[in-house]
Amino acid sequence: MELTLLGTGAPAGLPRPDCPCAVCAAALGPDARAATALLLDGALLLDLTPGAAFAAARAGRSLAGVRQVLLSHPHDGPVVEVPAGVPQPGRVPDGRELTLLTGHRVRAVALDAPGTGYAVTGPEGQRLLYLPPGGAPAGLVEPAEPYDMVLADVVGRPDALAKLRAVGAVGPTTDVVAVHLDHDVPPGPELARRLAAAGARAVPDGVTLAVGAYEDVPDVPRRTLVLGGARSGKSVEAERRLEAFPDVLYVATGGSRNGDTEWSARVAAHRERRPGSWQTVETCDLVPLLEAEGPPVLIDCLSLWLTDAMDSAGAWDDAVWAERGEKVLRERVRELTEAVRATRRTVVAVSNEVGSGIVPSTASGRRYRDELGRLNAGFAHEFEHVLLVVAGQAVVLRG
Repeated sequence: MELTLLGTGAPAGLPRPDCPCAVCAAALGPDARAATALLLDGALLLDLTPGAAFAAARAGRSLAGVRQVLLSHPHDGPVVEVPAGVPQPGRVPDGRELTLLTGHRVRAVALDAPGTGYAVTGPEGQRLLYLPPGGAPAGLVEPAEPYDMVLADVVGRPDALAKLRAVGAVGPTTDVVAVHLDHDVPPGPELARRLAAAGARAVPDGVTLAVGAYEDVPDVPRRTLVLGGARSGKSVEAERRLEAFPDVLYVATGGSRNGDTEWSARVAAHRERRPGSWQTVETCDLVPLLEAEGPPVLIDCLSLWLTDAMDSAGAWDDAVWAERGEKVLRERVRELTEAVRATRRTVVAVSNEVGSGIVPSTASGRRYRDELGRLNAGFAHEFEHVLLVVAGQAVVLRG
């Protein structure tokens, strides 16, 4: 089954007309996108958009062989002139299946938002799922057979991928292609980086893909270290890397700090931001978690883990540090680093960068700064992906 993407952008296209934002200003050339429309084997058109016939011609395709046009958006779309010889657009009711003379079978998938998703099975058995903007499947039943390709609003609804992964409908060889791309993420390397973290990719308008070909499916990063200063956006970046996956274990190392209302408000804000399917554990005992089998782990953060480890080692006292504290702390860091090296779980860890500012005025403060620098460097050596977040912008240091 061959799929030609006549457009891959949001309904208003990218850049949006008359939008002065930085993303729209940069969306030029291959990063400019028309509203999403898909042409399958020249016979099935999913979403008729303005300029679809010209887009098909630019891609070396024709709409002359289209036998069915189906709409996915919650509305019937803008007033679009139907090209000569192309059937009038229609919609399949949720749960119903349509069989074309070409051998394609189309089943309408119920969504948790207005609109219609379509699961298409080609004449040779390849399976494709197409979701409209802002939609995720509803009523999924486990286990499900993996699709060969999924086209969805990955940026706007990463939880749709999480739901599909939870039931097995998206597997390691599923080609996830992001469509309905809008001005939420800068085009180019930043968009590619964010999508790759979710196991997805974007392609330019006009590209033809073979459904069932897996060579371009990106590998999901297994270990990622996210560094940054205070309020840099490092925690948001770390959470974003796992929001397309179900059953994430969020490990909070800061504790509750009874009586500290400001800290409680910070913790509450973090919890409210995370998907409801994630499990939260408050602990600094990280080694057993890394040694165990299980879902992806997000550790936030290593700097608070180090504070706890230095408390336990008595490292704040100069005499204790010189006598045994340094040795005890080094051993705990070594055990944690080895656990990270050996773990089979997907791990995203967050840590602070504190060595670029004012030199602490106390020996214990300088000791903490130095030990955190050593911990970050040791962890970075074990992680395939390392990011530094500055002013909300992620700079790739490795991977």
